[in-house]
Amino acid sequence: MPLEDIHELNPGEAILMNKKGAMRLEQINEPKQIRPCSFERIYFSRGSDYDIYRERKLLGEELVEPILKAIDYDLDNTVFSYIPNTAEVAYYGMLKGFDNYLNQEKITEIKALGSNPRSEDLVKILSRRIRSEKVAIKDIKLRTFIAESNSRNDLAAHVYDISYGSINPGDNLVIIDDSIVRGTTLKQSIISILDRLAPKRIVIVSSSPQVRYPDYYGIDMASMNQFIAFKAALALLKDRGMESVIDEVYAKSKAQQSLPKEQVVNYVKDIYAPFTDEEVSAKIAELLKPSTVKAEVTLVYQTLEGLHAACPNHPGDWYFSGDYPTPGGNKLVNEAFIDYIETIYIKK
Repeated sequence: MPLEDIHELNPGEAILMNKKGAMRLEQINEPKQIRPCSFERIYFSRGSDYDIYRERKLLGEELVEPILKAIDYDLDNTVFSYIPNTAEVAYYGMLKGFDNYLNQEKITEIKALGSNPRSEDLVKILSRRIRSEKVAIKDIKLRTFIAESNSRNDLAAHVYDISYGSINPGDNLVIIDDSIVRGTTLKQSIISILDRLAPKRIVIVSSSPQVRYPDYYGIDMASMNQFIAFKAALALLKDRGMESVIDEVYAKSKAQQSLPKEQVVNYVKDIYAPFTDEEVSAKIAELLKPSTVKAEVTLVYQTLEGLHAACPNHPGDWYFSGDYPTPGGNKLVNEAFIDYIETIYIKK
């Protein structure tokens, strides 16, 4: 079918068919707050879809400025790549963004040469390119995100390999991923493998914002202990002598356990509130960097603003913001935090 003949089913709408096979659309429920899931666009949806392809490219383009800051604006000594395969489209968008940035740099440099530039100066400027390589290779067609938890660590250590000679020792290496949820694969495998190439700095880029909260609408992420961002926020609270915040959130969460779900507030947001996104990202990098790795490791996450700019029609960002689209989401995240404190945190 041509693209223009394909339409999404609207919220509250049903496809009905009678015994004769005649089909009709009918509104069977009135839609309330319409907030389609953005994480499906980033990770789970088919990358060949027209809108998904365009949105994932935009997610990559939105990351240009924070990546430039992470590499100290040193494009000439930076190599760009991606991992895993689902991040490839965002990678192309990122390259497009850097091509545009580099073109503007070239224009500025050429103007600075004056009205009669030397040809060798022009050649030097025009020969600058964004360096992109297939640095990381996924050996088997498995997705560690959805592997069973008891086999994920073992799987992560055997999935990836690298292309030797793809970068120069001392280069910055920028690797874009579609999302960093647990960080298992990074810590168990990828960062150590990339370090074999002897880069000065490894910048891991996530095309999605920090995944901070569980999902209760179809994706199996129900435990707070799964999220590296949550672990990083708790570690920051401990580092800064602010562990009382954890106790306060637990007390407020327990106090609303008997309330109707419509009255429950997501107090887990208070765990992250004292810190900037950059502070949490820096702590995640610290937690994920193996002790044997010599390169500096930096993490760059997509912003909520960048996500909404790339996916304007799918504002459901509760994984990242904690703003659940239904009261049940607030009630369940409340229970997830209580469960974490009572079964994991206290044991520690």
